[in-house]
Amino acid sequence: MASVYQINKGVSRPIEFKGLKAQYIAYLAVGLVFLLVLFAALYIIGASLLVVLPLVLGLGMVLFFLVFRLSHRFGEHGLGKYFAKRSVPSHIKFRSRRLFTSLKGGAKW
Repeated sequence: MASVYQINKGVSRPIEFKGLKAQYIAYLAVGLVFLLVLFAALYIIGASLLVVLPLVLGLGMVLFFLVFRLSHRFGEHGLGKYFAKRSVPSHIKFRSRRLFTSLKGGAKW
């Protein structure tokens, strides 16, 4: 009696939905929830639908454009690497040698 097993070929691949990769799906979801809350708040305050609807739709289009652009530009891990590279200083200044002379033991390279 032979068993039939299905092979999942995408086990180690990142999540992708309609071209969005990995964390960008979450960024888009958070942005859409924010726009929904903004629409509800403005509607409850009493702002006109002729003002609120174009504002929310315009911000939604900008959100989609930016998130898809970031996804295509940086890929799965590229945005985190970009911010990490920006936070690394180009050089380090030491005004005294006290830091190095006060080390105990010495380097064991």
